[in-house]
Amino acid sequence: MDYVKLGSTGLDISRLCLGCMTFGEPDAGVHEWTLGEADSRPIIRHAIEQGITFFDTANSYSAGTSEIIVGKLLKEFARREEVVIATKVFFPERMLEGGAAPNRKGLSRKAIMTEIDASLKRLGTDYVDLYQIHRWDYATPIEETMEALHDVVKAGKARYIGASSMFAWQFAKAQEVARANGWTRFVTMQNYVNLLYREEEREMIPLCRDQGVGLMPWSPMARGRLARPVGEQTKRSETDAFGKTLFAATEEADNAVVSAVGAIANARNVPMAQVALAWVLAKPGVSAPIVGASKPHHIDDAVSALEVTLTADEIGTLEAAYIPHAVTGFE
Repeated sequence: MDYVKLGSTGLDISRLCLGCMTFGEPDAGVHEWTLGEADSRPIIRHAIEQGITFFDTANSYSAGTSEIIVGKLLKEFARREEVVIATKVFFPERMLEGGAAPNRKGLSRKAIMTEIDASLKRLGTDYVDLYQIHRWDYATPIEETMEALHDVVKAGKARYIGASSMFAWQFAKAQEVARANGWTRFVTMQNYVNLLYREEEREMIPLCRDQGVGLMPWSPMARGRLARPVGEQTKRSETDAFGKTLFAATEEADNAVVSAVGAIANARNVPMAQVALAWVLAKPGVSAPIVGASKPHHIDDAVSALEVTLTADEIGTLEAAYIPHAVTGFE
């Protein structure tokens, strides 16, 4: 395993971050494909054995049960000071009939202060290393949000703060509000980047590179589409309603990209996932892609991708069929 600094901070992280949306009770939340505690245990254990120290979850994953499972299993397999735990706030921990309960969604001061304490309780820890806003809150002044996040850091409940999936102008505004008031600024951007969605290359990635903000791309394998031949389905792909909306309008071009990944993978005699992930890892500014795993060998594929160095010709082939996509991933 390789280790790097997270953006321009002094925090050491594994070059891969294990995304923990996969872990959670299947009958909780909206993702029926998630793994309960017993099925999650061998995967998290294997990740730690392979040197992964960086774990990303959210208060909303599987109605909070992801945080419960991740926190419990990390205690079993690692010392707290040796792992980096990231979680997120914005979406409600659980939806009620008719929508979210008042003040349990968004980035108001009340919501942030409530949700950080709830996340810490579920994770079984006194602090998280990285506390991220999951989306932009159009209903709350950014000044209120940034001051509340600053207070969370100063209270010792989070070491750093990060952001996810927003427009570049919004991220720049939030950073300037924090700078002007002497508040804590974001050190990471968790954005949607993969061979099937490269719109972040236009504004957000250049902004983050200029400002020394570490990139943590989510869905580097496009929710598994880049890890298997065109037409091959999994339980997740068959039931992932949100994932289907991400690719519906560009299916023909996207399939050409997937086929290019398959061709290069066949030529190298490696899994497609390694080629797709190697492309993300090679992008300047990327600190650690967030990789999902529902089986231990998915961890092995991700770790092996660290040894794959794509040639300029291979990168050109992978990128050739891409067409502009509608901005998405902010939902």
